[in-house]
Amino acid sequence: MVPARWLSLAHKAAVERAVEIARAKGAKRAMLLPVSAPFHCALMQPAADVMAEALAKGIRQAADGAVGRATILAKAIDDPAEIVRSLHRASHRTVRWRESVVYMASAGVTNFYEVGAGKVLSGLIRRLAEGAVVTAVGSPEDVCCRHGGRN
Repeated sequence: MVPARWLSLAHKAAVERAVEIARAKGAKRAMLLPVSAPFHCALMQPAADVMAEALAKGIRQAADGAVGRATILAKAIDDPAEIVRSLHRASHRTVRWRESVVYMASAGVTNFYEVGAGKVLSGLIRRLAEGAVVTAVGSPEDVCCRHGGRN
């Protein structure tokens, strides 16, 4: 689910109906989720377009050896323009998150960071990538103080 400020009554009713249908069809779990925005769906298109403009100005070249993992593609990418396109698409389209985590684990990635409020994805990563070390980063203090820095 998305916050009321993001949804019209019609959108909210549609999401609630989808939950009812899933339950009626035998879904083990179907519920509204308390999220901050309607990520990975068309409701994010306006915000995604603004983000794409900002990213295009900020990402001119990939750092040496840096490779992004595109959740929309479930593969590694290193072209700055493709990174921008993938981030833009991922914000308002379905992503291949599970496949991306599995891909990274199979490529030898062992350290994962969940950036944002909450730790839901951290638990999912641990289930998908055996032996993964997952760090949830929810505040500037998490970044600064975990690595010996100062505020």
